[in-house]
Amino acid sequence: MKNGILIIAHAPLASALRQCVLHVFPDAAPALAAFDVQANVPIEETLAGAAQALGLLGADQTLVLTDMFGATPCNAAQRLVGAADAPDTKLLAGVNLPMLLRAVTYRHEPLEALVARALAGGTQGVMQVAVSAPQNQTRKKHDENHSDHQQ
Repeated sequence: MKNGILIIAHAPLASALRQCVLHVFPDAAPALAAFDVQANVPIEETLAGAAQALGLLGADQTLVLTDMFGATPCNAAQRLVGAADAPDTKLLAGVNLPMLLRAVTYRHEPLEALVARALAGGTQGVMQVAVSAPQNQTRKKHDENHSDHQQ
């Protein structure tokens, strides 16, 4: 069973995310499509373009990722996924690069497992990062005294 991943997002985010992923996974190109939603384009035209992108994937099952719930890309994706000709398709909103990288990594798993992996990647990829010390490290007493460094 062949899975595909379609990104539908505000222009130029969908294409930019695809390019980022292909930098890491160039072999994923046939399984990964992007559709950039342009400003001031009627929803019917957006839906037609998204449907065309979905059809070009030629996948048995598809994970559709969109940028923001309630916005035009998500609304078009909801209609696309809800259509009778797309029964083996799941939709996630809130795409980010960690989510997409995780989805591409596990694209060969069953669709339900792929959805779970993508959700985990997206949520685990969002964190507050300390700027005063390297991540997961605390400063040691001697680190505060900069005069003890060798030169």
